Amino acid sequence: MWASSISLRGNRIVLRPLEAADAPALATAAADGALWNLNVTVVPDTNSVSAYIAAALEGPSSDTTRPFAITLIDSGKVVGSTRFWRMDQKNRSLEIGHTWISASWQRSYVNTEAKYLMLRYAFEVLGCIRVQFTTDELNERSRAAILRLGAMEEGIIRHERIMPNGRKRNSARFSIIDPEWPHVRQLLEGKLESMKIAPAFSFDLWPDNEQAPDADLAAGSGNH
Repeated sequence: MWASSISLRGNRIVLRPLEAADAPALATAAADGALWNLNVTVVPDTNSVSAYIAAALEGPSSDTTRPFAITLIDSGKVVGSTRFWRMDQKNRSLEIGHTWISASWQRSYVNTEAKYLMLRYAFEVLGCIRVQFTTDELNERSRAAILRLGAMEEGIIRHERIMPNGRKRNSARFSIIDPEWPHVRQLLEGKLESMKIAPAFSFDLWPDNEQAPDADLAAGSGNH
C-alpha cells in the first residue's frame, strides 16, 4: 500500500493523483486569490505550473511522495493541491504538506475533509505511528489551522529551507501520533458534522481502481 498511487474520496471532495494534464486546472485554482504572491508558501502561476507538477511527480518514482489534486465531487473542479511526502515505510511515518487551496474555498469544508481523508488513510490503512506537518514560522493562519486539527506543536526548525525569494525559512513542526488519532478523528468528524457533512471515507488504488472493502475501512485496518 505504501508504494501504491491512490485516490481518496469523501462526501464532498476527491483527492486524486496529480497529473501533468492538470496544469491548466491547477493554474486556474491558484489564480483564485493570486496565491503565488504569498511569501510563506510555494504556489505555481501559469508560467511555473508545468514545472511545479513535474517536480511533484518525481516523488512517486521513489515511493516517498504522493501528490494530489483536490477536486470537488459535484463539479469536478480542481480547487488546490496537497500531498503525502517524506513517506517512511520502515518507521511508519509520513508528512502531509504542500497544501494550498483556492481563496474562494479557504475556511470551508475543503481543508477539513482533505485532512480527514489523508489522516484516515495514514493511520488506518498504512498503519502510521506518526504523521507530521511543517509550515513557515511566519504563516500564522497555517499554524492555527494545524493546531485546530488536534496536532501538537513540537518546535521551530531553524533555516529549514530556502524560499524562492532567497529567504532562509524557519519552520514550525507539528505531529499527531497513533494514540492521539482516535481523539483527532472524533474532532474532525465533529467539525464535518457541524458543516452538515456526513463523514465518509473510501479509497481506490490508481489506476487499477480496486476499491478497498468498506468493512475493512470502517474497522481501521491497521498495518498493511
